[in-house]
Amino acid sequence: MASHNKLGRLGENIAKDFLKQRGFIIIAMNWRHLRYEIDIVARQQNILVFVEVKTRSTFKYGFPDESIDHKKENRLREAAEIYIEQEDLHNEIRFDIVSIVKNNFGEKVYHITDAF
Repeated sequence: MASHNKLGRLGENIAKDFLKQRGFIIIAMNWRHLRYEIDIVARQQNILVFVEVKTRSTFKYGFPDESIDHKKENRLREAAEIYIEQEDLHNEIRFDIVSIVKNNFGEKVYHITDAF
């Protein structure tokens, strides 16, 4: 596995633990359907939360979440619609981002609630 893929998987596990510590119930990780993917599907109280995780090893190019553009947001919305339809859910939904910088000096985790 390429180092950026390892960092991405590590970031997803960090995000999962971070969310669980804050009372989220993790429903699915790396959910896929055709060309769509959702990093984390979770529940916070009665809200279904779709979480995009972005991980980098440095702030050199800005915060990791800054790489999420409108195209990515639209793909996440489409993926969420498919997930909701497949699971026949009727919850209120929300899109969050967990932005992580992880390197030899430690890790910084930023949780952006209702990101888009």
